Amino acid sequence: MMKSLSARIFTGLFLGVILGSIVQFALSDVAFFSDTLVNITGGIGTMFVNMIMMLVVPLVFVSIVCGVCELQDLKSFGRLGGKTFGFYIINTLVAILAAFAVAMLIEPGKGVDMTSSDTAVITATELPNLVSLIVSIVPNNPFSAFTSGNMLQVIFMALLLGGVMKSMGAVVDGAVKGFQTANKIMMRLISVVMSLAPIGVFALMFKLGATLAPETFVSVVEYLVLILGLLLLWIFVVYPYSVSLFTQVSAKTFREKTQEQILFSLSTASSNATIPVTMRTLTDKLGVSKAVAGFGVPLGATMNMGGVSIYITIAIFFVANAFGVPISGDQIPALLFSVFLLSVGAGGVPGGGMVMIGVLIHQMGLPVEAFAIVAALDRIIDMVLTSCNVVGDTAVLTIVDQTEAPHRVEKEV
Repeated sequence: MMKSLSARIFTGLFLGVILGSIVQFALSDVAFFSDTLVNITGGIGTMFVNMIMMLVVPLVFVSIVCGVCELQDLKSFGRLGGKTFGFYIINTLVAILAAFAVAMLIEPGKGVDMTSSDTAVITATELPNLVSLIVSIVPNNPFSAFTSGNMLQVIFMALLLGGVMKSMGAVVDGAVKGFQTANKIMMRLISVVMSLAPIGVFALMFKLGATLAPETFVSVVEYLVLILGLLLLWIFVVYPYSVSLFTQVSAKTFREKTQEQILFSLSTASSNATIPVTMRTLTDKLGVSKAVAGFGVPLGATMNMGGVSIYITIAIFFVANAFGVPISGDQIPALLFSVFLLSVGAGGVPGGGMVMIGVLIHQMGLPVEAFAIVAALDRIIDMVLTSCNVVGDTAVLTIVDQTEAPHRVEKEV
Protein backbone atom coordinates (compact mmCIF):
# COMPACT_ATOMS: atom_id res chain seq x y z
CA MET A 1 0.00 0.00 0.00
CA MET A 2 2.78 2.42 0.92
CA LYS A 3 4.26 1.96 -2.54
CA SER A 4 1.27 3.83 -3.93
CA LEU A 5 1.86 7.56 -4.25
CA SER A 6 -1.80 8.24 -3.48
CA ALA A 7 -1.58 6.21 -0.27
CA ARG A 8 1.61 8.01 0.79
CA ILE A 9 0.06 11.42 0.07
CA PHE A 10 -3.02 10.38 2.04
CA THR A 11 -0.85 9.26 4.97
CA GLY A 12 1.18 12.48 4.88
CA LEU A 13 -2.00 14.57 4.79
CA PHE A 14 -3.56 12.98 7.88
CA LEU A 15 -0.33 12.66 9.85
CA GLY A 16 0.30 16.34 9.22
CA VAL A 17 -3.15 17.38 10.45
CA ILE A 18 -3.02 15.11 13.52
CA LEU A 19 0.49 16.07 14.62
CA GLY A 20 -0.15 19.75 13.90
CA SER A 21 -3.32 19.63 16.00
CA ILE A 22 -1.39 18.00 18.85
CA VAL A 23 1.07 20.90 18.72
CA GLN A 24 -1.77 23.45 18.85
CA PHE A 25 -3.75 21.87 21.68
CA ALA A 26 -1.09 20.12 23.78
CA LEU A 27 2.26 21.74 23.05
CA SER A 28 1.36 25.36 22.33
CA ASP A 29 3.32 26.56 25.38
CA VAL A 30 6.53 24.92 24.14
CA ALA A 31 8.25 27.45 21.89
CA PHE A 32 10.15 24.83 19.89
CA PHE A 33 6.96 23.13 18.73
CA SER A 34 4.57 26.08 18.41
CA ASP A 35 7.10 28.43 16.82
CA THR A 36 10.28 26.84 15.49
CA LEU A 37 8.81 23.56 14.25
CA VAL A 38 5.77 25.25 12.71
CA ASN A 39 8.02 27.71 10.87
CA ILE A 40 10.25 24.90 9.61
CA THR A 41 7.37 22.79 8.31
CA GLY A 42 5.76 25.90 6.83
CA GLY A 43 9.00 26.64 4.99
CA ILE A 44 9.25 23.06 3.68
CA GLY A 45 5.64 23.21 2.49
CA THR A 46 6.24 26.53 0.77
CA MET A 47 9.35 25.17 -0.95
CA PHE A 48 7.38 22.20 -2.24
CA VAL A 49 4.59 24.38 -3.66
CA ASN A 50 7.23 26.71 -5.17
CA MET A 51 8.86 23.72 -6.89
CA ILE A 52 5.53 22.85 -8.47
CA MET A 53 4.77 26.44 -9.41
CA MET A 54 8.27 26.78 -10.89
CA LEU A 55 7.35 24.14 -13.46
CA VAL A 56 3.79 25.23 -14.19
CA VAL A 57 4.40 28.03 -16.72
CA PRO A 58 6.91 26.13 -18.91
CA LEU A 59 4.81 22.97 -18.61
CA VAL A 60 1.65 24.79 -19.70
CA PHE A 61 3.39 26.55 -22.61
CA VAL A 62 5.16 23.44 -23.91
CA SER A 63 2.19 21.09 -23.43
CA ILE A 64 -0.24 23.39 -25.26
CA VAL A 65 2.15 23.85 -28.20
CA CYS A 66 2.59 20.08 -28.39
CA GLY A 67 -1.14 19.53 -28.01
CA VAL A 68 -1.96 21.80 -30.94
CA CYS A 69 0.79 20.26 -33.08
CA GLU A 70 -0.53 16.76 -32.34
CA LEU A 71 -4.02 17.61 -33.61
CA GLN A 72 -4.94 16.15 -36.98
CA ASP A 73 -5.55 19.56 -38.50
CA LEU A 74 -6.40 23.17 -37.60
CA LYS A 75 -10.08 22.36 -38.02
CA SER A 76 -9.69 19.96 -35.10
CA PHE A 77 -8.12 22.79 -33.12
CA GLY A 78 -11.14 25.02 -33.63
CA ARG A 79 -13.57 22.22 -32.83
CA LEU A 80 -11.66 21.15 -29.71
CA GLY A 81 -11.26 24.71 -28.47
CA GLY A 82 -14.93 25.52 -28.94
CA LYS A 83 -16.13 22.38 -27.18
CA THR A 84 -13.71 22.72 -24.27
CA PHE A 85 -14.53 26.39 -23.73
CA GLY A 86 -18.27 25.75 -24.04
CA PHE A 87 -18.28 22.81 -21.62
CA TYR A 88 -16.30 24.80 -19.07
CA ILE A 89 -18.80 27.66 -19.27
CA ILE A 90 -21.74 25.25 -18.92
CA ASN A 91 -20.09 23.60 -15.92
CA THR A 92 -19.61 26.97 -14.18
CA LEU A 93 -23.17 28.11 -14.91
CA VAL A 94 -24.68 24.85 -13.61
CA ALA A 95 -22.64 25.14 -10.40
CA ILE A 96 -23.77 28.76 -9.88
CA LEU A 97 -27.45 27.97 -10.46
CA ALA A 98 -27.35 24.91 -8.18
CA ALA A 99 -25.67 26.86 -5.38
CA PHE A 100 -28.16 29.71 -5.86
CA ALA A 101 -31.11 27.32 -5.57
CA VAL A 102 -29.68 25.82 -2.37
CA ALA A 103 -28.97 29.27 -0.92
CA MET A 104 -32.53 30.42 -1.61
CA LEU A 105 -33.94 27.22 -0.07
CA ILE A 106 -31.80 27.00 3.07
CA GLU A 107 -31.06 30.73 3.54
CA PRO A 108 -27.64 30.32 5.21
CA GLY A 109 -26.90 32.93 7.88
CA LYS A 110 -30.54 33.74 8.55
CA GLY A 111 -31.05 34.47 12.24
CA VAL A 112 -27.31 34.80 12.89
CA ASP A 113 -26.06 38.13 14.22
CA MET A 114 -22.54 38.83 12.97
CA THR A 115 -22.60 42.61 13.39
CA SER A 116 -20.07 42.43 16.20
CA SER A 117 -17.41 40.60 14.21
CA ASP A 118 -13.90 41.99 13.96
CA THR A 119 -13.14 44.24 11.04
CA ALA A 120 -10.98 43.13 8.14
CA VAL A 121 -9.46 44.71 5.11
CA ILE A 122 -10.62 43.73 1.63
CA THR A 123 -7.63 43.46 -0.67
CA ALA A 124 -9.45 44.08 -3.94
CA THR A 125 -12.37 46.37 -4.73
CA GLU A 126 -12.97 46.29 -8.48
CA LEU A 127 -15.25 43.89 -10.30
CA PRO A 128 -13.51 42.38 -13.34
CA ASN A 129 -14.86 43.83 -16.57
CA LEU A 130 -15.57 41.20 -19.23
CA VAL A 131 -14.17 43.35 -22.05
CA SER A 132 -11.04 44.17 -20.06
CA LEU A 133 -10.59 40.49 -19.23
CA ILE A 134 -10.73 39.56 -22.91
CA VAL A 135 -8.44 42.42 -23.99
CA SER A 136 -5.84 41.49 -21.36
CA ILE A 137 -5.50 38.00 -22.83
CA VAL A 138 -3.19 39.40 -25.52
CA PRO A 139 0.11 40.35 -23.84
CA ASN A 140 2.08 43.42 -24.86
CA ASN A 141 5.21 41.85 -23.42
CA PRO A 142 5.66 38.08 -23.67
CA PHE A 143 8.46 38.02 -21.11
CA SER A 144 6.25 39.80 -18.59
CA ALA A 145 3.52 37.21 -19.13
CA PHE A 146 5.97 34.42 -18.29
CA THR A 147 7.56 36.12 -15.28
CA SER A 148 4.23 37.19 -13.79
CA GLY A 149 2.64 33.79 -14.44
CA ASN A 150 -0.34 35.28 -16.29
CA MET A 151 -1.88 31.99 -17.40
CA LEU A 152 -4.36 33.43 -19.90
CA GLN A 153 -1.57 35.26 -21.72
CA VAL A 154 0.71 32.21 -21.64
CA ILE A 155 -2.11 30.07 -23.04
CA PHE A 156 -2.77 32.62 -25.81
CA MET A 157 0.90 32.68 -26.87
CA ALA A 158 1.12 28.89 -26.82
CA LEU A 159 -2.04 28.53 -28.91
CA LEU A 160 -0.78 31.10 -31.40
CA LEU A 161 2.64 29.47 -31.73
CA GLY A 162 1.19 25.95 -31.91
CA GLY A 163 -1.33 26.99 -34.55
CA VAL A 164 1.34 28.65 -36.71
CA MET A 165 3.66 25.65 -36.39
CA LYS A 166 0.83 23.29 -37.34
CA SER A 167 -0.01 25.39 -40.40
CA MET A 168 3.60 25.23 -41.63
CA GLY A 169 3.61 21.44 -41.91
CA ALA A 170 6.80 19.46 -42.45
CA VAL A 171 8.96 22.61 -42.62
CA VAL A 172 8.95 22.84 -38.82
CA ASP A 173 9.24 19.13 -37.99
CA GLY A 174 12.51 19.85 -36.18
CA ALA A 175 10.86 22.47 -33.98
CA VAL A 176 7.91 20.16 -33.26
CA LYS A 177 10.29 17.38 -32.21
CA GLY A 178 12.12 19.88 -30.03
CA PHE A 179 8.90 20.80 -28.21
CA GLN A 180 7.97 17.13 -27.87
CA THR A 181 11.35 16.43 -26.28
CA ALA A 182 10.92 19.42 -23.99
CA ASN A 183 7.49 18.08 -23.02
CA LYS A 184 9.01 14.72 -22.07
CA ILE A 185 11.61 16.51 -19.96
CA MET A 186 8.91 18.54 -18.21
CA MET A 187 6.90 15.42 -17.44
CA ARG A 188 10.02 13.76 -16.03
CA LEU A 189 10.68 16.81 -13.86
CA ILE A 190 7.10 16.63 -12.61
CA SER A 191 7.58 12.96 -11.69
CA VAL A 192 10.69 13.86 -9.69
CA VAL A 193 8.91 16.65 -7.84
CA MET A 194 5.83 14.48 -7.27
CA SER A 195 7.99 11.86 -5.56
CA LEU A 196 8.44 14.48 -2.83
CA ALA A 197 4.69 15.08 -2.56
CA PRO A 198 4.12 13.05 0.64
CA ILE A 199 6.73 15.16 2.46
CA GLY A 200 5.41 18.42 1.04
CA VAL A 201 1.80 17.53 1.84
CA PHE A 202 2.75 16.53 5.38
CA ALA A 203 4.50 19.85 5.95
CA LEU A 204 1.59 21.89 4.56
CA MET A 205 -1.01 20.08 6.64
CA PHE A 206 1.15 20.15 9.80
CA LYS A 207 1.24 23.94 9.71
CA LEU A 208 -2.50 24.09 9.03
CA GLY A 209 -3.27 21.83 11.99
CA ALA A 210 -0.95 23.79 14.25
CA THR A 211 -2.23 27.27 13.39
CA LEU A 212 -5.93 27.04 12.51
CA ALA A 213 -8.05 28.18 15.47
CA PRO A 214 -11.27 26.11 15.58
CA GLU A 215 -13.17 28.70 17.61
CA THR A 216 -13.17 30.98 14.57
CA PHE A 217 -15.78 28.87 12.83
CA VAL A 218 -17.82 27.28 15.63
CA SER A 219 -20.57 29.91 15.32
CA VAL A 220 -20.87 29.44 11.55
CA VAL A 221 -20.65 25.66 11.29
CA GLU A 222 -23.87 25.51 9.22
CA TYR A 223 -22.29 27.75 6.59
CA LEU A 224 -19.16 25.62 6.56
CA VAL A 225 -21.04 22.32 6.36
CA LEU A 226 -23.31 23.63 3.61
CA ILE A 227 -20.45 24.68 1.35
CA LEU A 228 -18.35 21.57 2.03
CA GLY A 229 -21.41 19.36 1.52
CA LEU A 230 -22.13 20.88 -1.90
CA LEU A 231 -18.49 20.68 -2.95
CA LEU A 232 -18.20 17.03 -1.89
CA LEU A 233 -21.46 16.25 -3.67
CA TRP A 234 -19.99 17.69 -6.87
CA ILE A 235 -16.68 15.83 -6.44
CA PHE A 236 -18.04 12.37 -5.59
CA VAL A 237 -21.49 12.32 -7.20
CA VAL A 238 -22.16 14.98 -9.85
CA TYR A 239 -18.86 14.77 -11.76
CA PRO A 240 -18.40 10.96 -11.60
CA TYR A 241 -21.97 10.26 -12.75
CA SER A 242 -21.76 12.94 -15.45
CA VAL A 243 -18.68 11.18 -16.80
CA SER A 244 -20.39 7.78 -16.63
CA LEU A 245 -23.40 9.22 -18.48
CA PHE A 246 -21.40 10.56 -21.45
CA THR A 247 -18.39 8.21 -21.61
CA GLN A 248 -17.45 4.55 -21.11
CA VAL A 249 -15.79 5.37 -17.76
CA SER A 250 -17.92 4.30 -14.77
CA ALA A 251 -18.48 6.62 -11.80
CA LYS A 252 -16.58 4.21 -9.55
CA THR A 253 -13.60 4.08 -11.90
CA PHE A 254 -13.56 7.86 -12.22
CA ARG A 255 -13.50 8.28 -8.44
CA GLU A 256 -10.64 5.78 -8.15
CA LYS A 257 -8.58 7.40 -10.90
CA THR A 258 -8.93 10.91 -9.43
CA GLN A 259 -7.97 9.92 -5.87
CA GLU A 260 -4.38 11.13 -6.11
CA GLN A 261 -5.52 14.36 -7.75
CA ILE A 262 -8.02 15.04 -4.95
CA LEU A 263 -5.49 14.44 -2.19
CA PHE A 264 -2.84 16.59 -3.83
CA SER A 265 -5.21 19.49 -4.47
CA LEU A 266 -6.46 19.30 -0.87
CA SER A 267 -2.96 20.03 0.40
CA THR A 268 -1.90 22.70 -2.10
CA ALA A 269 -5.28 24.48 -2.49
CA SER A 270 -4.04 25.59 -5.91
CA SER A 271 -5.48 24.62 -9.30
CA ASN A 272 -2.29 25.82 -10.99
CA ALA A 273 -0.05 23.74 -8.74
CA THR A 274 -2.23 20.70 -9.45
CA ILE A 275 -1.90 21.03 -13.26
CA PRO A 276 0.84 18.37 -13.52
CA VAL A 277 -1.20 15.88 -11.46
CA THR A 278 -4.32 16.61 -13.51
CA MET A 279 -2.33 16.04 -16.72
CA ARG A 280 -1.11 12.68 -15.49
CA THR A 281 -4.55 11.65 -14.23
CA LEU A 282 -6.08 12.33 -17.63
CA THR A 283 -3.42 10.85 -19.91
CA ASP A 284 -2.04 7.96 -17.82
CA LYS A 285 -5.10 6.88 -15.82
CA LEU A 286 -8.13 7.84 -17.90
CA GLY A 287 -6.60 7.43 -21.35
CA VAL A 288 -7.44 10.94 -22.54
CA SER A 289 -5.42 12.04 -25.57
CA LYS A 290 -2.43 14.29 -24.95
CA ALA A 291 -3.86 16.85 -27.37
CA VAL A 292 -7.06 17.23 -25.34
CA ALA A 293 -5.25 17.25 -21.98
CA GLY A 294 -2.46 19.56 -23.14
CA PHE A 295 -4.95 22.09 -24.44
CA GLY A 296 -7.71 21.77 -21.84
CA VAL A 297 -5.98 21.41 -18.47
CA PRO A 298 -4.21 24.80 -18.41
CA LEU A 299 -7.36 26.49 -19.69
CA GLY A 300 -9.44 24.74 -17.04
CA ALA A 301 -7.08 25.73 -14.22
CA THR A 302 -7.64 29.33 -15.28
CA MET A 303 -11.36 29.52 -16.04
CA ASN A 304 -13.19 26.31 -15.04
CA MET A 305 -14.04 27.18 -11.45
CA GLY A 306 -17.11 25.16 -10.46
CA GLY A 307 -15.93 24.96 -6.86
CA VAL A 308 -15.28 28.69 -6.66
CA SER A 309 -18.75 29.34 -8.13
CA ILE A 310 -20.39 27.33 -5.35
CA TYR A 311 -18.21 28.98 -2.70
CA ILE A 312 -18.84 32.56 -3.81
CA THR A 313 -22.60 32.06 -4.21
CA ILE A 314 -23.19 30.48 -0.79
CA ALA A 315 -20.76 32.85 0.96
CA ILE A 316 -22.37 36.04 -0.34
CA PHE A 317 -25.85 34.89 0.68
CA PHE A 318 -24.57 33.87 4.11
CA VAL A 319 -22.84 37.21 4.64
CA ALA A 320 -25.88 39.19 3.50
CA ASN A 321 -28.24 37.26 5.79
CA ALA A 322 -25.88 37.18 8.77
CA PHE A 323 -25.38 40.95 8.67
CA GLY A 324 -29.04 41.76 8.33
CA VAL A 325 -28.99 42.97 4.73
CA PRO A 326 -30.53 40.08 2.72
CA ILE A 327 -30.22 40.25 -1.03
CA SER A 328 -33.39 41.48 -2.71
CA GLY A 329 -34.98 39.98 -5.80
CA ASP A 330 -33.93 42.82 -8.07
CA GLN A 331 -30.28 42.32 -7.05
CA ILE A 332 -30.20 38.63 -7.94
CA PRO A 333 -29.60 38.90 -11.75
CA ALA A 334 -26.67 41.29 -11.29
CA LEU A 335 -25.35 39.11 -8.45
CA LEU A 336 -25.39 35.91 -10.51
CA PHE A 337 -23.70 37.62 -13.46
CA SER A 338 -21.04 39.04 -11.13
CA VAL A 339 -20.46 35.60 -9.59
CA PHE A 340 -19.95 34.18 -13.08
CA LEU A 341 -17.36 36.84 -14.00
CA LEU A 342 -15.59 36.48 -10.67
CA SER A 343 -15.50 32.69 -10.93
CA VAL A 344 -13.93 32.84 -14.39
CA GLY A 345 -11.51 35.54 -13.26
CA ALA A 346 -10.50 33.89 -9.97
CA GLY A 347 -6.84 32.95 -9.92
CA GLY A 348 -5.93 29.27 -9.62
CA VAL A 349 -3.93 29.98 -6.45
CA PRO A 350 -4.66 29.59 -2.72
CA GLY A 351 -7.09 32.26 -1.51
CA GLY A 352 -8.31 33.23 -4.98
CA GLY A 353 -11.94 32.59 -4.06
CA MET A 354 -11.63 34.62 -0.87
CA VAL A 355 -10.39 37.66 -2.79
CA MET A 356 -13.29 37.35 -5.22
CA ILE A 357 -15.76 37.25 -2.33
CA GLY A 358 -14.12 40.37 -0.94
CA VAL A 359 -14.69 42.08 -4.27
CA LEU A 360 -18.34 41.05 -4.28
CA ILE A 361 -18.90 42.14 -0.66
CA HIS A 362 -17.71 45.59 -1.67
CA GLN A 363 -19.69 45.67 -4.92
CA MET A 364 -22.95 44.60 -3.24
CA GLY A 365 -22.59 47.27 -0.54
CA LEU A 366 -22.35 44.69 2.26
CA PRO A 367 -20.51 45.39 5.54
CA VAL A 368 -16.73 45.21 5.22
CA GLU A 369 -16.63 43.42 8.58
CA ALA A 370 -18.16 40.40 6.83
CA PHE A 371 -14.84 39.69 5.19
CA ALA A 372 -13.39 38.62 8.56
CA ILE A 373 -15.75 35.63 8.67
CA VAL A 374 -14.90 34.62 5.12
CA ALA A 375 -11.16 34.91 5.78
CA ALA A 376 -11.37 32.87 9.00
CA LEU A 377 -12.85 29.85 7.25
CA ASP A 378 -11.26 30.22 3.83
CA ARG A 379 -8.33 27.83 4.28
CA ILE A 380 -10.59 24.86 5.08
CA ILE A 381 -13.03 25.61 2.26
CA ASP A 382 -10.26 26.49 -0.21
CA MET A 383 -8.79 22.99 0.00
CA VAL A 384 -12.05 21.27 -0.92
CA LEU A 385 -13.13 23.78 -3.56
CA THR A 386 -9.77 23.35 -5.29
CA SER A 387 -10.40 19.62 -5.44
CA CYS A 388 -13.83 20.38 -6.90
CA ASN A 389 -12.24 22.65 -9.51
CA VAL A 390 -9.60 20.18 -10.68
CA VAL A 391 -11.92 17.16 -10.65
CA GLY A 392 -14.27 19.31 -12.74
CA ASP A 393 -11.44 19.87 -15.24
CA THR A 394 -10.86 16.13 -15.40
CA ALA A 395 -14.56 15.35 -15.84
CA VAL A 396 -15.08 17.92 -18.59
CA LEU A 397 -11.98 16.87 -20.53
CA THR A 398 -12.83 13.18 -20.23
CA ILE A 399 -16.19 13.96 -21.83
CA VAL A 400 -14.58 16.20 -24.48
CA ASP A 401 -12.13 13.41 -25.36
CA GLN A 402 -15.06 11.02 -25.82
CA THR A 403 -16.68 13.45 -28.29
CA GLU A 404 -13.37 13.66 -30.16
CA ALA A 405 -13.01 9.88 -30.54
CA PRO A 406 -15.18 9.62 -33.72
CA HIS A 407 -13.09 12.30 -35.40
CA ARG A 408 -9.88 10.42 -34.57
CA VAL A 409 -11.31 7.19 -36.01
CA GLU A 410 -12.51 9.04 -39.10
CA LYS A 411 -9.03 10.51 -39.60
CA GLU A 412 -7.36 7.10 -39.25
CA VAL A 413 -9.74 5.60 -41.83
